[in-house]
Amino acid sequence: MAEDKSGKKLIANNKKAFHDYFIEEQLEVGIELFGTEVKSIRAGKCSIKEAYIDARTGELIIYGMNIAPYEKGNIFNKDPMRDKRLLAHKKEIMKLQGQLTQKGYTLLPLEVYLKHGRVKLLIGLGRGKKLYDKRDAIAKKDMKRETEREFKIKNL
Repeated sequence: MAEDKSGKKLIANNKKAFHDYFIEEQLEVGIELFGTEVKSIRAGKCSIKEAYIDARTGELIIYGMNIAPYEKGNIFNKDPMRDKRLLAHKKEIMKLQGQLTQKGYTLLPLEVYLKHGRVKLLIGLGRGKKLYDKRDAIAKKDMKRETEREFKIKNL
């Protein structure tokens, strides 16, 4: 979990989202958290694999994000699977709500990271892939891997 040049330290990412969806738009938002949750995230104990985001009530809320209880938090620990509110500008939320009404679109968490000491979440507006799209993406990755392997062998 090393920091890159932009001051960003990756905590968790959701590779499956890129496999199952075409990500058309990305947005960085904050998360409304309690102190022990922030400490647990800094320790790297966070998962967004089964999480999803809803924007029906004029707010962005993430469901299914698991933040493990902080070991030294005792009575101050919150429920690890509680729904968490996401912090974004009202215009951005309204824009996302309008796009979600279109058929086949959903909001997905892509990455959780620390940026200048603050916990941020990268969310993406995705459209579901069909099975043949997934197969095509896998075939392209295999082709790229093969060409890189051949190039490496030729240059030795």
